[in-house]
Amino acid sequence: MQPAETAIYSPSDWLKPLDWCAIFATEQPIEVDIGCGKGSFLLHSAQAHPDVNFLGVDRLLRRLRKVDKKIQRLSLRNARLLRVEASYLVRYLVSGTSVSAYHIYFPDPWPKRRHHQRRLMSMAFCADLLRTLRDGGVVNCATDYEEYFHWIQDEFRKTPGFVEFKPEVLTEDAHTDFEREFLAAGKQIHRSRWIKG
Repeated sequence: MQPAETAIYSPSDWLKPLDWCAIFATEQPIEVDIGCGKGSFLLHSAQAHPDVNFLGVDRLLRRLRKVDKKIQRLSLRNARLLRVEASYLVRYLVSGTSVSAYHIYFPDPWPKRRHHQRRLMSMAFCADLLRTLRDGGVVNCATDYEEYFHWIQDEFRKTPGFVEFKPEVLTEDAHTDFEREFLAAGKQIHRSRWIKG
């Protein structure tokens, strides 16, 4: 089966849960890369794990179009893209217990106190992640911003149903572009891993 002309998926109804079988040709575990950016982690993971379906999510269409070209060039059948706000996706478009893992790497920290309400990571968002994860499902997070890391930790700890585990260690090939920039600048990367218990 040849890949579609575009890996960017557009639901016919933005008010109904996604039909994973309409997005991916093969039924297999679903992992979601929230804020996939230039696609480094998504592309590496889809190639390394052909037995897993990866959905990359981002708000910026120009980014997704660039990643789409790479997906087509690599003929990846297990990588698709969706242009949508992450909070809307998880709350309204992902059906319960259907995702094996979420990857949330370097979300905007909104460092100014007056902007904290704009942060993606909240107890409500964590509750939506929990609802949509399969039993034993995982959320992997990373940020270079220490204060936001502690905020993320607190939001997960306030959400009953998550258990904290040792963070996942990514190979250099799987690093996002943001992570490469931050490491080159000498910044520390803070990681956490939460499992639906």
